[in-house]
Amino acid sequence: MDEFGIVILAAGQGTRMKLDVPKPLAPIAGRTLIDFSVKAANVFLNNSKRSGRISLVLGHGKEKIEQHMKEQLSDCSWESAHQKEQRGTADALRAYFNDISEAKNRKYTIVMCADTPLITAAEIEALTSELESENLDGVAATFHEENPRGYGRIIRSTTGFKIVEEKDATTEEKKITEVNSGLYILRTEFVLNHLFKLESKNQAREFYLTDLFQADRKVKAVFFSDKYPFLGVNDLTQLQASNRLLQNRIIAKASERGVRFLAPESVLIDDQVEIDSGSIIYPNCVLEGKTKIGKNVLIESGAVIKNSEIADDAKILAYCYLEGAIVKSSASVGPFARLREGTVIGEKSKIGNFVETKKAILEDEVKVSHLSYVGDAEIGARTNIGCGFITCNYDGANKHKTIIGEDSFIGSDSQMIAPISIGKGCYVASGSTINQDMADGDFAIARTKQVTKSGMAKRFIKSSKTHD
Repeated sequence: MDEFGIVILAAGQGTRMKLDVPKPLAPIAGRTLIDFSVKAANVFLNNSKRSGRISLVLGHGKEKIEQHMKEQLSDCSWESAHQKEQRGTADALRAYFNDISEAKNRKYTIVMCADTPLITAAEIEALTSELESENLDGVAATFHEENPRGYGRIIRSTTGFKIVEEKDATTEEKKITEVNSGLYILRTEFVLNHLFKLESKNQAREFYLTDLFQADRKVKAVFFSDKYPFLGVNDLTQLQASNRLLQNRIIAKASERGVRFLAPESVLIDDQVEIDSGSIIYPNCVLEGKTKIGKNVLIESGAVIKNSEIADDAKILAYCYLEGAIVKSSASVGPFARLREGTVIGEKSKIGNFVETKKAILEDEVKVSHLSYVGDAEIGARTNIGCGFITCNYDGANKHKTIIGEDSFIGSDSQMIAPISIGKGCYVASGSTINQDMADGDFAIARTKQVTKSGMAKRFIKSSKTHD
């Protein structure tokens, strides 16, 4: 039997976000809001080696959120309940117990919100320790907020505490700056004894989960000096602020591993990005998706890298754009290069300025130094591609492949009309358009004969007049 039922409240619509997705799917640090709550819950269960089950209480956008969970968090075990009408947090927890039969058998119930992406396993662990060490029925995380508007206030007394929502607070109570975080850990037996008896006698006419916390019960408000893990997201300004805090956390962890950032405040890194020690990240870089960067990699200013793998000792020079690419060890890319989906750059290969690749497999020590397009191609080891090279891979209806063998030389301003195969050790003269296969060791030149007309230039050169 699961010891913990971890309930993530994710039924809200989030109209203040002004996005075309449900609030839990608001994008942040390469993930969504709800992903961070799920991640914290999973890490808590793994770290504490306790059994548990993650449950989502869904409402607005239920199908979209479930689809997201299946696609993006397929390695996570979860279940969902449906809060058909949003009538408060206690009503949401009722939906959890009504829809999930095993919920009542779990020893503890943890309640989290889907819009607090900065909460980590550490806060959950601290609350759990407090609950168990003092044999309490419930604990609520609290913090200090100078501008507490919108938060429930913590009303402490000699016998305990209670939580008063802002709409129901008196003028004096509204001056209190200790506020409710929305993170609770409760004994399930205690919840079931009181949850379905709660009433909606308040200004919002909602069923408040905070009403479980009363001064005459074995409950405790646990104060956290650091407020930032509990900051909620209700609009785009708060989303942006939380994103910056997440960026700071991601960069700090990378720095601890030995990654050097020359201007960390200017860098954007998604939560799933992995960077190994010794790498140097210049200002204004963007690293997105499931990008992996090896040891001692240099990434210069303005580089954008998405869902790509950069191996040890590689260099990504200024203003390169990589998406779905693999760059192997000691290779160099850029500046001003674009590597599109399906590109693999071999060890010690060089991709120079203003080169674009797509579905291109380059073996080791290949050079494509400048001003070229390599698409739907395979290029063998140590082959040199001259300036202005083009694989003509598209015939207007279908894409075709270009294959060039190892140790070949392709002169500048050459075009390959695909489908075409060039053998090993071949030489293509500059300015050639190649539309026939070449066997190993072949030489090809495909130019029209030069015709020179003596003295004819004056017929084509127009004189220019200068004006004062």
